[in-house]
Amino acid sequence: MNRNQIYLGDCLEVAATFPNDSFDLIMTSPPYADQRKNTYGGIDPDNYVEWFLPRSEQFKRILKSDGSFILNIKEKAVNGERHTYVLNLILALRQQGWLWTEEYIWHKRTPMPGKWPNRFRDSWERCLHFTKQRQFKMYQDAVMVRVGDWKDIRMRTLGENDIVRHESDTNSGFGINKSNFAGREMVYPTNVLHLSGETTNQGHSAAFPIELPAWFIKLFTLPGDVVLDPFFGSGTTGMAALAESRDFIGIEKLAANVRLAEGRLSKAQLRFSEMVGTVGI
Repeated sequence: MNRNQIYLGDCLEVAATFPNDSFDLIMTSPPYADQRKNTYGGIDPDNYVEWFLPRSEQFKRILKSDGSFILNIKEKAVNGERHTYVLNLILALRQQGWLWTEEYIWHKRTPMPGKWPNRFRDSWERCLHFTKQRQFKMYQDAVMVRVGDWKDIRMRTLGENDIVRHESDTNSGFGINKSNFAGREMVYPTNVLHLSGETTNQGHSAAFPIELPAWFIKLFTLPGDVVLDPFFGSGTTGMAALAESRDFIGIEKLAANVRLAEGRLSKAQLRFSEMVGTVGI
């Protein structure tokens, strides 16, 4: 198993050749049900769980015990209602032994406009977080965000209720000690990621922005760790891994996508080398 390499083939077969406990993070976005038929042939939503489980069994075997599995996926509408294949998949993965540790929401800040007779266009997707055990690697300080200008306004005058965990007057159960934010410039983010839905890669039918895998790579790995994307597509996860000084392995079943990914990664590695040379590291 060579690092920073793309393997051509079905991830079910290729992953079976990898040793146990090989990866620190699996970050991927598989073909959604009945989507990208021209690219991947489409998978019927009624058969999606059956198709996915043999693959996730291999993912569980090759993921390190303290690693994380991030699955970017979303439901679709069938016959006027939302299909439950994602919910069914979550339950099936739990039966397979995965822990459904968290769910992150990718809010697409720039979705294309549109509407249907009974719904509007989606502007979010799920990023499901699965682990093999309750104790896993997580580096929360790596994704901290700026507090924001609201802190300066709220900190000007602190009343006696602001220096304790004051319960809401409406008995909502919400309470906060505002004085905890005094002097702080950075705080932990929420589990909603506000990222563009656009991507600079127009050569692939379902690419996500590089900021999405980069965020999870920083949160769940350290430099030198290995990230697997078993549905590698055009290589965005690999580019994010290299940018964050991690190694990657990609699996992709379409040769055209492998060629596309190799071209993008080659250009990215050249840019990274130039950047390192410029700053003299």
